[in-house]
Amino acid sequence: MKLLDKLIIKDFLKTYFFVVLMLILVVLVLDFTEKNDKFIRNQVPASEILIYLGNYGLYLNNLLTPITVFIAVIFITSKMAGRTEIIAILSSGTSFVRMLVPYFIAASLIGAASFLLNGWVLPGATAGVTEFKSRWLDEDKFFTQSNIHIKVAPDAYAYISRYYTSGNTGYNFTLEQIRDGQLIAKLSGDRIVWDTAINSWSVKNWKLRVLKEGREDYSKGESLDTLLSITPNDFDLPTNHHETLKLPDLTRQIQILEDRGADNVNYYIIERYVRYMSPFAAIILTFIGVIVSSRKTRGGSGFQIALGFLLAFIYIILFLLSRTFAEAGTSQPLLAIWIPNIVFALTGLALYKTVPR
Repeated sequence: MKLLDKLIIKDFLKTYFFVVLMLILVVLVLDFTEKNDKFIRNQVPASEILIYLGNYGLYLNNLLTPITVFIAVIFITSKMAGRTEIIAILSSGTSFVRMLVPYFIAASLIGAASFLLNGWVLPGATAGVTEFKSRWLDEDKFFTQSNIHIKVAPDAYAYISRYYTSGNTGYNFTLEQIRDGQLIAKLSGDRIVWDTAINSWSVKNWKLRVLKEGREDYSKGESLDTLLSITPNDFDLPTNHHETLKLPDLTRQIQILEDRGADNVNYYIIERYVRYMSPFAAIILTFIGVIVSSRKTRGGSGFQIALGFLLAFIYIILFLLSRTFAEAGTSQPLLAIWIPNIVFALTGLALYKTVPR
């Protein structure tokens, strides 16, 4: 079996990389054709376009992994079944589980590579794609956020009704100091503006209330400089910022947002769950792919390949839906992210009863 193991692993990886390359090239050609008018109109340098296509290709590789793994498995297994090689392997006394070993080894290699890409390489590529679109494709370069709640100190909480990154300005600002459930002081202002000269925030038309035993100190003014543990960089972030952070940076960002009590921390937590979950998809889909294509069928392997595409697309759709539900806070994030793998793992176990013995 050692020789057979090597052949299966070699064919699996070779087919996988071929399918990946073909699908990515097709999508990149379509994307280039669609955006070519903007490239010409904005006079985008050829070097910038090539870098963008390279980064976008890495992004597509991660997105298409379930499809490419599934198609590669079904393609090589259906060919083996068509040549009655599966029957010969099982007839020699080799169990179906033993025959799965080289598939699982190859799938594990793909999963490990996917984990490294997701954790350390893909975030940089995603950031490059986002920056390119913002710079050259006439997409919004400025972001607006509303109803921002931030914990800026162990007992201090800030609120901004609306923040505009174009002018580093926030409106309806309040800063409350709360200790043991009691309001100690409250600073409010019509606007808060980042002063680049002194690198600090300036509160405009401010009012300050300080509550003391039996009395209240009240003061107001036109402008007040204040130090906060946030900068404009914390607001000038694209909507997919969580996808542009390497895994260690993502973990640190989650800790920072949790300390601040930020509302959007859930997106970062879910992104970390996804990066640890994704590599297992290759193994689960490989298991199902071998099962559905290990029988010899009349008419060749066309039906199995079509079935592979269908099941892979179902997996991607289920993954996108479960992630949406998790980000909406309608379910437990960890459970929601793992639903596609759980469903397909149970499906694979059910299909396992139908394989040749």
